[in-house]
Amino acid sequence: MVISPQLYTAQVVHKRLYPTANAFHYGIYYLALPLPAAAVPGRIASFHKEDVGLRDGSDPTPWVRGILAEYGLDRETQHITLVTMPRVLGYVFNPVSFYFCMDDKRALRAVLCEVHNTFGEQHNYLCANPDHAPITADQWLETEKVFHVSPFLNRRGDYKFRLDYTAETLGIWIDYYDTDQQKQLVTSLTGTFVPLTAQALRRAFWRHPLVAVKAIALIHWQALKLLVRGIRFIAKPAQLAQRTTATRNLHKLGNQKRPA
Repeated sequence: MVISPQLYTAQVVHKRLYPTANAFHYGIYYLALPLPAAAVPGRIASFHKEDVGLRDGSDPTPWVRGILAEYGLDRETQHITLVTMPRVLGYVFNPVSFYFCMDDKRALRAVLCEVHNTFGEQHNYLCANPDHAPITADQWLETEKVFHVSPFLNRRGDYKFRLDYTAETLGIWIDYYDTDQQKQLVTSLTGTFVPLTAQALRRAFWRHPLVAVKAIALIHWQALKLLVRGIRFIAKPAQLAQRTTATRNLHKLGNQKRPA
């Protein structure tokens, strides 16, 4: 697992399966930062605390731990690593940042996915086993979809997550199923870690220039292609009050007892 700041270089793949097939992929890079994380200064690529969590400049660690505590996962969590896109030339757009939460033996116990849409809204999906057992690389964790991201996908349905996190590599697979439980969208993020150095960051920048701008440009370009193909446009509904959705059968503590 990541124990020092790393650069994560990866490939993103999106595949829409129906009603009109569409697929694209592109290279990208992220920062992988053990929390609490110091700012990563730089003119071409940098990390600032106001880009994640509460987005008020505070360290995201207490915010993450507060969410984990609501579900009784704070006791198991000893280490948290944030995987997030950097600011590039002062601009940032993070479709999703990931917080990998590990126990004292570096086993993965939870992953908090901080999702942003192009309307400036944010929602969190918390992935963990109902019994708080470690997450294994071959299992799928399921959540209800409640956040509007794409104007070509219903806000209702389900996500299924698979997460494979090691010291050298990271793979994330997220599939979307519609309300009839048909798989409609397949996405993946797969790549490797290298130590975060100024040289590695410069190399990633020149290999994938303006990566944040590229991400949002691709979102709009793919949207235009779907419109041309006649895919129905879904207007953005008002965001729901709920801000965190957990995997099925993982409940807030409330008056329940924590798992032993």
